[in-house]
Amino acid sequence: MEGSENDGNVTPIATWKTEFSRKFQYFLDRSTPHTMERWLGTLAVAMIYVLRVYYVQGFYVISYGLGIYVLNLLIGFLSPKVDPELEALDGASLPTKGSDEFKPFIRRLPEFKFWYAITKAFVVAFVLTFFSMLDVPVFWPILLCYWIFLFFLTMKRQILHMIKYKYVPFDIGKQRYTNKKSASSSGTPRN
Repeated sequence: MEGSENDGNVTPIATWKTEFSRKFQYFLDRSTPHTMERWLGTLAVAMIYVLRVYYVQGFYVISYGLGIYVLNLLIGFLSPKVDPELEALDGASLPTKGSDEFKPFIRRLPEFKFWYAITKAFVVAFVLTFFSMLDVPVFWPILLCYWIFLFFLTMKRQILHMIKYKYVPFDIGKQRYTNKKSASSSGTPRN
């Protein structure tokens, strides 16, 4: 009975929001297996943002904040879900010998969430470039040099962590085996 009372109080805006959310989630679900297409779309969004900042000649603080956010996401993408340093304190650790148990690399931030967060960040940053009050005058080369410094310092620390705990966050893909045919079947046809 309560369900019928609540149905009469639903506003058109709430209905539209629910329908939009459902369609958007459907789009995200359909795009999940299409990794290359998703990243190409994000690259296009990023290029539109870069062109906007270039033509406006401003919004460098927003670009710096975007860069720091993307760097933070990259660290989450490259880091394991369970930190080996903390695991070593508990007595458990990553396998170092052939007889140890194999533990696959599980990211702290999965690829899909990484892509989605970066795409949202570029869209939000693009929208923010339409508000002139956010165009703070700064000397952008200093921000760029500082971001590059942070990037290299952070990546050095992350790579040393990877080397120390012997994990690689990248998988080149599924190993494929070629079908070896015998010499008689692949050579000249039989008479």
